[in-house]
Amino acid sequence: MTEDKLWELEAVCDVIRDGDQVAIPTGFNAEFSAVAMDVTRALIRRRAKGLRLLCVPTSGLQADMLIGAGCVSSIEMGAVLLYEYGAAPRFGQAQREGSIEILEATCPAIAAGLRAGEAGLPFMPVPGILGSDVYRVREPNWKQIRNPFNALEQSAVVPALRPDVAVFHSPLADRYGNVWIGRRGSLRLMAHASRRCVVTCDELYEGDLLDHSLYAPGSVSGEYITAVCHRPGGSWPLHAGAAAPEDRAHMHSYAELAATPEGFASYLRQHVLQAQ
Repeated sequence: MTEDKLWELEAVCDVIRDGDQVAIPTGFNAEFSAVAMDVTRALIRRRAKGLRLLCVPTSGLQADMLIGAGCVSSIEMGAVLLYEYGAAPRFGQAQREGSIEILEATCPAIAAGLRAGEAGLPFMPVPGILGSDVYRVREPNWKQIRNPFNALEQSAVVPALRPDVAVFHSPLADRYGNVWIGRRGSLRLMAHASRRCVVTCDELYEGDLLDHSLYAPGSVSGEYITAVCHRPGGSWPLHAGAAAPEDRAHMHSYAELAATPEGFASYLRQHVLQAQ
């Protein structure tokens, strides 16, 4: 047993400081979305500023809302979209206006940068991106080096990614900071590579997940978790597993309203600023 890491939502959000690089997960996953939407709404209510989003490796509703609310200064991602509900309208407008810095990446490049951060390495090779347009636009931040084992071969390398904080939602956690993530290895990578990590969860396990023979293999140790907040339904309107499917009507409504600045402001008033 370690220290009690069960915190209230406001305290969890205080871990995320203005200007931080914040790692957030893709919500497009069949198991559960893992997107901490309660934290997202709380950051908007707090009027967070200058967040540098790192999508692992893509994002949708979460990034779009934070960008539309003026909380974001830059975003590194493989893609931002609402999938079957269309484009991400607030991200699209920010891209057209140039109001935020956009760092295009690939899913393997983001994963490689986080693996370097996790391992304490300065950079990591990434195959298959030399000569691509995304490599061209990311120079000189991305570089190429000669393979020390084959003088005829060049390899693209990306710098280590060490986000200030990782934020995600889990179906189950305990008060000691151990968090069950199932097969979502990207969440483990985020937690390991980041300097701090905060997690909201649907259910609170009474006991130590690492002592449970079934839960332990799919759990992130509390050693890597700064704080846990018990927030049932904290990923709504995104899905939280078979028992809590995505709120499709709400997503359609968001996509329609967020298409204009006025509609997005109305959405925030109704579903974020007046909700706790």
